Amino acid sequence: MARTLSGGEQQMLAIARALMTNPRLLILDEATEGLAPSVRQEIWAAIRALKGEGLSILLIDKSLREIATVADRAVVLERGATVWSGAMAGVAGEVADRYLGV
Repeated sequence: MARTLSGGEQQMLAIARALMTNPRLLILDEATEGLAPSVRQEIWAAIRALKGEGLSILLIDKSLREIATVADRAVVLERGATVWSGAMAGVAGEVADRYLGV
């Protein structure tokens, strides 16, 4: 009898399938949304490793704390419009308070 993959396993499989094509850019939209904390940590570790190997990655995520460990640059969108962009370090403070609710 076939076993159903967990949400984390499905997400890791989707990322692995995307990597099989040897992409120049990996686009991840809410890659860890709804997953258990331990699985989230594994996926973020894999993303950091891929970045370390030189892969360009476009991340869309709401978790500033986690994305800050990976991203070099950030773009903050509000209702589909860019309201801020720059180095990831610049997201802290007023930008985070105003747009990200942190």
